[in-house]
Amino acid sequence: MAESPLYAAHEKLGATFTDFGGWTMPLKYGNELDEHRAVRGAAGLFDLSHMGEVDVTGPEAGVFLDYALISNMSILKVGKAKYSMLVADNGGIIDDLITYRLADDHFMVVPNAGNTAAVWEALSARARDFDVELNNRSEDIALVAVQGPDALAVVQKHVDQDADALSYYSAAPMLFDGTEILLARTGYTGEDGFELYCDFADAAKLWDALVGETTPCGLASRDSLRLEASMPLYGNELSTEITPVEAGMGRAFAKKEADFVGKEALSGREPSVVIAGLTSEQRRAARSGAEIFLPGSQDRIGVVTSGQPSPTLGYPVALAHLAPEHAEVGTDVEIDIRGRRYPFTIVDTPFYSRKDA
Repeated sequence: MAESPLYAAHEKLGATFTDFGGWTMPLKYGNELDEHRAVRGAAGLFDLSHMGEVDVTGPEAGVFLDYALISNMSILKVGKAKYSMLVADNGGIIDDLITYRLADDHFMVVPNAGNTAAVWEALSARARDFDVELNNRSEDIALVAVQGPDALAVVQKHVDQDADALSYYSAAPMLFDGTEILLARTGYTGEDGFELYCDFADAAKLWDALVGETTPCGLASRDSLRLEASMPLYGNELSTEITPVEAGMGRAFAKKEADFVGKEALSGREPSVVIAGLTSEQRRAARSGAEIFLPGSQDRIGVVTSGQPSPTLGYPVALAHLAPEHAEVGTDVEIDIRGRRYPFTIVDTPFYSRKDA
């Protein structure tokens, strides 16, 4: 099991640990609801060093990523980032990931922790006919994130440039108290926030500087925050069993002229399921795997992929794979929770949006 360079810092804070993507990572430090609310109300600090980082460099870096991913990456401006997907020949999603363009001939691809090996294998195989060099830096680069309405004020105290000059899904090299970092303005919580990429050796310095100004947060609160923001999680909403069409990402390649892996399988495809949001006025939350039915019917129309009580909203929320013909907003359904059916309604997502978004 891999350990973050901040493992000792988490231990000192009394973290409860869990296995996540082959890494031992903090699940929570105390009460995960307090951590969740800290991000919504002030600023939370996350260790995301389990995420992967793959450098793609060379004169054909952009063209290669056009072929390897479903999106047009060669048109991405330097300093910008794009959310995209890596798919198999049959269109199944190998991973959803963020790619940063750091220079004309330099991109950094950031896969999910549990998928880093699969992404590396796929990119390496697809790079054979391109003038590019790949470098897996996942065990060299650490990542901490500051998320919440106070994130900008916290980060700005330490960096040598105007952090607010970064627009959403942008990144720039900066100095953090004299240490070289890549500062990105992305996030997975529904709040404004920043991600700080640094060398493993520098992670503790960044963490120690930020921990007194924020609330350390574990994976439990990160999951509840991303669910409120209706952001998909690989292994729940996304997998090799569905394609970007089912995931609502068809627009990423709708007008793409360049060839890419999976193009033939995805071209003209109709979704077999859609990812939809559900809420309920009753208090019982539906969890992953719960089956969804039409009211009073034995007709199964879907399955919950993520669900829990929303700490911010005060009622249960869930994401689900639903049959497209039954996924209209406003439709009433029933979810089987431990042998008893409870009423839910299909709603627009995200469940939560920050006021200044």
